[in-house]
Amino acid sequence: MADKVVVLGIDPGTIVTGFGVVSQEAGRLRALAWGSVKTSPKTPLPERLRRIHAEVVRQLAIHRPHEVAVENVFQAKNVKSSLMLGHARGVALLAAADAGLPIYEYAPREVKLSVVGIGSASKVQVASMVKRLLEIPDAEMREDESDAVAVAICHIHKMSGAVLR
Repeated sequence: MADKVVVLGIDPGTIVTGFGVVSQEAGRLRALAWGSVKTSPKTPLPERLRRIHAEVVRQLAIHRPHEVAVENVFQAKNVKSSLMLGHARGVALLAAADAGLPIYEYAPREVKLSVVGIGSASKVQVASMVKRLLEIPDAEMREDESDAVAVAICHIHKMSGAVLR
């Protein structure tokens, strides 16, 4: 891994897509930005997907990450939910591919294991560890945002060979 790396992490969803930009330099992790794209389930799917794509493109232009890490589809409660999640992932992957960036995908369990040390960690535990690792005091980070930051941290850990103890 290079001396400094910047990773855009994405937690895709058609209602809320979280993103987080994390850098690692000299072994130190730093949160550069985080946020989310919120859409309404009443908005037609193509418009929601357009908004997600546009925001990912915007974040890529602002932060100029070296790599993109996206959470993989997990077994959703039903087929329709999986399909909808796949659409959101698709537009995020397209934005990163259009930018010519390397894309890495991680299962939710792998992200939790890398960041918390427990593959079955709760979202609260993930959010707490994200804030701790990045030394973010009392940050107002939504669930999807901390999940996206966790995906970026997971990728940095994987690429640097870091082992959480």
